[in-house]
Amino acid sequence: MTYSAEISRTNPSCFLFLIDQSGSMDDSFGTGDTPKRKADGVADAINRLLQNLVIKCAKSEGVRDYYHVGVIGYGGKVGPAFTGSLAGRELVPVSEIADHPARIDERTRKIDDGAGGLVDETVKFPVWFDPTAQGGTPMCEALTQACRSLEGWLQSHPDSFPPVVVNITDGESTDGDPSAAAAALRDLASHDGHPLLFNVHLSSHRTAPIEFPFGTENLPDDYARLLFAMSSSLPPYMVSAASQEGIAVSDASRGFVFNGDIVSVIRFLDIGTRPSNLR
Repeated sequence: MTYSAEISRTNPSCFLFLIDQSGSMDDSFGTGDTPKRKADGVADAINRLLQNLVIKCAKSEGVRDYYHVGVIGYGGKVGPAFTGSLAGRELVPVSEIADHPARIDERTRKIDDGAGGLVDETVKFPVWFDPTAQGGTPMCEALTQACRSLEGWLQSHPDSFPPVVVNITDGESTDGDPSAAAAALRDLASHDGHPLLFNVHLSSHRTAPIEFPFGTENLPDDYARLLFAMSSSLPPYMVSAASQEGIAVSDASRGFVFNGDIVSVIRFLDIGTRPSNLR
């Protein structure tokens, strides 16, 4: 189980994001001068990630299908969460994602004016995924649906670099203990290894995130320890990437963040979706 398979157009890999869309995602992150609603912050992070994946796969002849990507939302309902023409699709080749954003928003950002100050710049921001916050947190159903989706995908891609699944949530499962569903997903396999299941817990508190822990000693409660136990160990190349970002990690670190703010979410997504051997 080496996590070393070449990622190519003929042997793509897969990213699947499970996004908590429960009513509590209407709350704000606990950091920043103007705290952002969790649903909005996660949607922006996912859309930015999708744009970066498109750019990463863009070559002179077009966007190469190194990845298939899916987003499953779970709250008032559970299911594929792309909007626009990709609505209802489970795992979509990245070239189709490039061609079919639901819309292009205009955003402003601060840039250096060259004289020691900052000015606003308008940028285009493609959107594939919209924020939603309603209902409970049916995490078991989301993990079960993800398992079914990946099982079919792996049958078609048996030699692939294993899929990476990132579950982003701000609360406990409301449809039972998700441990068994998480274990079933992690038990799937390509010839190169088992899927990597990572978990990000979002916080409304002004407390420091716990990133990539390698034990449960500093985790505050049973819920944190449950998410830790559900999370896969980081493969060596991700340990190296996290270390390069100045994060204290070890070979025993797991793909888990507890009490995450939007900065830790973005950093986690960057490290967790960094390819090891793209060709």
